[in-house]
Order: sequence, then structure tokens, then C-alpha cells
Amino acid sequence: MTRLYLIRHGRPTSVWGGDDGDPGLDEIGRSQASAVAGQLLALPAGERPARVASSPLRRCRETAQPLADALGVTVEIDPAVGEIATPAALQPEDRPSWLRRAMGGRWADIAGDLDYERWRRDALAAVAARPTYAVFSHFVAINAVLSLLAGEDRVVVFRPDHTSITTLEAAAGGLAVIERGREASTGVL
Repeated sequence: MTRLYLIRHGRPTSVWGGDDGDPGLDEIGRSQASAVAGQLLALPAGERPARVASSPLRRCRETAQPLADALGVTVEIDPAVGEIATPAALQPEDRPSWLRRAMGGRWADIAGDLDYERWRRDALAAVAARPTYAVFSHFVAINAVLSLLAGEDRVVVFRPDHTSITTLEAAAGGLAVIERGREASTGVL
């Protein structure tokens, strides 16, 4: 049995659709990052993550850093667990309404110039390739992974709170969800 953990980033300084396209963590988010590192370090030795991976975006990197520091490892950056990409033709101010529509539907129906089915399969492959890791990611990317594992086509199958920890198990047959993390209402929908 090999565990890995999928963690949503801490609370950012601005919400999606705000002026900052790559916000870092606010004061609460920094406290959440320290707390989630403590939770993961408190796990029994055989279940504790040994490595850390993150989305390239600041809010994830900053959430991952306290755990990486405590483990004495470098945060490995992987764009495959990053935020869902906005269609190239969309203006930044139109992203919130596009994302709201996308999240209310099914993966196959997301409008854009990218292959979002492939994007979610790539996110799952990136997570599956990291047994013993803590992977810090985003609301939609976590849903991409969990929707595939559940055989669901809905974009939102889970509402992870900031620093919610979802526990997965890697086995010969692939990944299995052991426990979904804490859910909360979110400003995303």
C-alpha cells in the first residue's frame, strides 16, 4: 500500500477573476500551509509523504513550501497539476463566466481551443506517477483527477476546501480514493 496526497492550495490574496493572475497566499493561507504541513508530518511513518510536487502557480508553491522545508526536499513543479487553461481567444475578464459555465457542466462540453479531456487525463497521470508524494494543486485539477477515478463526466464532483487533503492509494491497478478531503463552499461556483 502506497499513499499519496492531493492537496488544494491555501487561501490566496485574491480570488479567481481578480486583478492578480497569479496570487500568492494571504495571512490565513500561510497559516493553512503551515497547518497542512503539520497534519501530513503527523501521519504514521509508513503513510507520511516523502516528496512534494506542486502546480507552478504561486498559491500552490507557497502552500507546498512549509512541507518541503520540513522534509528537506525541493518542491517539484509540474504544470500537469496546474490550473485549467483558459481558451486563448478569451479575454481575462471573461474567464470567470467561462469557468462558471464549464464547472456547471460536463468535461466533454467545455468550450475552448484545448482538449480538456486530455488535460484531465494528463493531470491524473501526473498524480499517479507520484506515489509517496504530497501534490499541491487546484480546485478544478483535483476534480479532474477525482472525476476520472469515479468514472464521472461532471466537471465538479467534489468541492475541496483550501488545504483539503485527499488521500489516494497507488496499487498495480492504478489509483484509488481512500478518503476525500474536507469540503466547503467556494467562491468558484
